[in-house]
Amino acid sequence: MNRKTALAVAVAAALTLGSAVVASSQGVALASSGTSNGSAFRAMSASDRAAAMDRAGREADAAAKALGLGPDERLVAKDVLVDNDGARHVRYDRTYRGLPVVGGDLVVHYAKNGRVTSTSWAHEGAIRLAGVTPKLSGQDASAAAARSAKHVKQAHATDRDGSQLVVWATAHGAPVLAYRTTVTGTGQAGAASREAVLVDAGSGAVLDQYELEQGVSGSGDGVNVGQVTIETSQDGSGNYTLTDASHGGTIVYDSNNSPQSNPAQNAQAFSNSSDNWGDGTAANRESAAVDASFGLAKTWDFYQSTFNRSGIRNDGRGAPAYVHVDNQLLNAFYDDSCFCMSFGDGSSQNGNTPLTALDVSGHEMTHGVTAATANLNYSGESGGLNESTSDIMGTMVEFYANDPSDPGDYYIGEKLNMGNGYLRRMDNPSLDGSSLSCYSSNAGSVDVHYSSGIGNHFFYLTAEGTSPKTIGGLPHDGAPCNGDSFGGIGKDKAAAIWYRALTTYMTSTTDYNAARTATLQAAADLYGANSQERYIVSKAWAAVSLGTALPDPGTGNPSPSPTPTPSPTSTPTPPPGGNALANGGFEQGATGWTQSANDITNSTQQAAHSGSWYAWMMGYGSAASETLSQSNVAVPSTGSPKLTFWLKVTTQETGTTAYDTLKVNVNGRTLKTYSNANASAGYVQKSVDLSAFAGQTVNLSFAGQEDAALSTIFLIDDVKVG
Repeated sequence: MNRKTALAVAVAAALTLGSAVVASSQGVALASSGTSNGSAFRAMSASDRAAAMDRAGREADAAAKALGLGPDERLVAKDVLVDNDGARHVRYDRTYRGLPVVGGDLVVHYAKNGRVTSTSWAHEGAIRLAGVTPKLSGQDASAAAARSAKHVKQAHATDRDGSQLVVWATAHGAPVLAYRTTVTGTGQAGAASREAVLVDAGSGAVLDQYELEQGVSGSGDGVNVGQVTIETSQDGSGNYTLTDASHGGTIVYDSNNSPQSNPAQNAQAFSNSSDNWGDGTAANRESAAVDASFGLAKTWDFYQSTFNRSGIRNDGRGAPAYVHVDNQLLNAFYDDSCFCMSFGDGSSQNGNTPLTALDVSGHEMTHGVTAATANLNYSGESGGLNESTSDIMGTMVEFYANDPSDPGDYYIGEKLNMGNGYLRRMDNPSLDGSSLSCYSSNAGSVDVHYSSGIGNHFFYLTAEGTSPKTIGGLPHDGAPCNGDSFGGIGKDKAAAIWYRALTTYMTSTTDYNAARTATLQAAADLYGANSQERYIVSKAWAAVSLGTALPDPGTGNPSPSPTPTPSPTSTPTPPPGGNALANGGFEQGATGWTQSANDITNSTQQAAHSGSWYAWMMGYGSAASETLSQSNVAVPSTGSPKLTFWLKVTTQETGTTAYDTLKVNVNGRTLKTYSNANASAGYVQKSVDLSAFAGQTVNLSFAGQEDAALSTIFLIDDVKVG
């Protein structure tokens, strides 16, 4: 609903009403079922985006105050996405006394009329520290980080990055002052692997650590995209260079075996007197550059045509790419610190074939997109989601490119000359012997390249379903964890849902449970709360052992609007269970109900009386009205029929005057009125006599009304007519 104005947000913060992860927005779909273009996001020119970012920056202080943040906190606008209907999603990073807050990011969701509808938090609420003077020196922090590194051996702190003082707020519990140190040593990515280590600035205790090379690592297969057309430019001397002006000025350089810690050290731009590049062999240094240029262009085009995204940071700027990095480097990676991508030439393990496959290029560029949006922490479950996002979109790039030399499939790195023919498989991840196909409580302790299997498996099942099939000439087997059987919604819709969830609802600390919530919300946004698409999303998560499937909406086509209960043809009798209402507990979302705003929600900003879903009415802090109703309700003809429900009222109003009201209406007649004067600490059961309507089929509605000042929130759950 269009709730949570600045005033209402402050009320929620003051009342400490739980942890807001993703607020539900059920109801009207933002895009028709026939398209996923843009994931319902509006295309923006560079000037449009600059204006949107400027507006977000001007709103930052007001948003911080409204959200209840402290005087030492500031919000810094990072990105803005605008829906086709004008609604905005503003992503902010947070600072505390000028220090970066790791895990302080959030997304403020605005309706098209400018009202705040909800907020997606990485760490909810204000940050309070005793001070920002560390007990530990930066030198001691660097030493502690080097001693504690677990991803690299013979670690030492890098001179380039050093130890940075930050506020660490990514775990449950109070934020702490910390140092973030980059260490370098021998690891999975080679002799110059890098790892981030966060240590408590007071005690020196290790808080977190993760690899910084977010790339494809391990055994691989050589790349050869065949005869392709690539975009080039001419310099002042008439020579051609691998500069792609149509894709943000992307330039592919020959790194000349510069170390992976500094791929630009010995780099030179490729130059050629003719516009013919490479000969298809790894011996020719141009061949890998052709692959990289083609792959990065196709990745750019995929994001542009599918999601209206212009480049990695959505700012029209291309990132430089380096091929022939280091020696015997069996890796490719994106590095946000230099806004660049690096590709190794492979090693003897894979016949020295360059790691410049289509899905690898898409994978690496997507790490940049993730860094520019949700910025998922590269450790624990969020790290697995980070890797999974790159696998998902890298796969979609491969399908999009439609290159006959590398047809689309759900194998990752099938062109990398691996012993078993692939790096990872999305259809059945555990077949590689390390990846997780099914969710379990230890997913956060598994290497992120292997915990990514959960998200990969979910995506495959959502797109393709459970039946075995051949795709791109390769066998695929959905292999659900729960033995279920269902069809998919297609890869395009599945990708639209994942991208919207990533860019709109996920934050740096999102875990798999929160990703489930985010994708269900994204599916509701795009296709409707009662759509088959949203239902299949829930089925796919259940099939990877996460949550339970929603009730089948009973239609194979998207259905954004709730279907009312059919009118009875004889004397009304309540359905089994004794409740004449459909979905009285709201656990099926909006099924059976009609709402003027998106009242029915599973937002954790408030608590349900039972289950996860409830109705949240009002809470604007300004003049507003809305209704929640159900038609064709069969009131029992015997006994003493009544309406019962659980109600919780929280308000900023004082005294007993009824400024804000909630009315219970039957066939347009008001039977009961509740108001701010009925404020309660928790849910209270209410009862309304329906004897006057015994044996009739009626229309039942809750009607909310709020005056021009101060906020009142009415929460409704477990509604029953019997």
